[in-house]
Amino acid sequence: MNIEGTKVNVNKSAKEAYEFFMALENFEQLMPESTQKFEVDGNSFLFALKGMPEIRLVLGDSVEYSKVSLGAASSKLSFTLTANIESVSDNSSDVQLQFEGDFNPMMAMMVKKPLTSFIDTLTENIAKL
Repeated sequence: MNIEGTKVNVNKSAKEAYEFFMALENFEQLMPESTQKFEVDGNSFLFALKGMPEIRLVLGDSVEYSKVSLGAASSKLSFTLTANIESVSDNSSDVQLQFEGDFNPMMAMMVKKPLTSFIDTLTENIAKL
């Protein structure tokens, strides 16, 4: 399953945007209002949304100034969340979130709508940076 967020422009250079996403504590600013728990632990963070189980994301592959990937810590749910960063000018860049998950068809059907909503919320909050 692949979900792509809308590409948004931020008033940060590609370097600043990359550094923002590499500092995992900054993800708390992007989380929905329904976030009930957020904890950073080394190269990972744990969060819980109201009515959902806790999810731990681990910093994965990154490409300096253009991509930051986070992966699921649990092998039960295999997915990645990637922030793709594209430089526009010295003070501006475009950011697009991409979610890729390997779910069975029934699970994909159940999680597609809430995941799309989650990606949309993160994208809206990125646009406010």
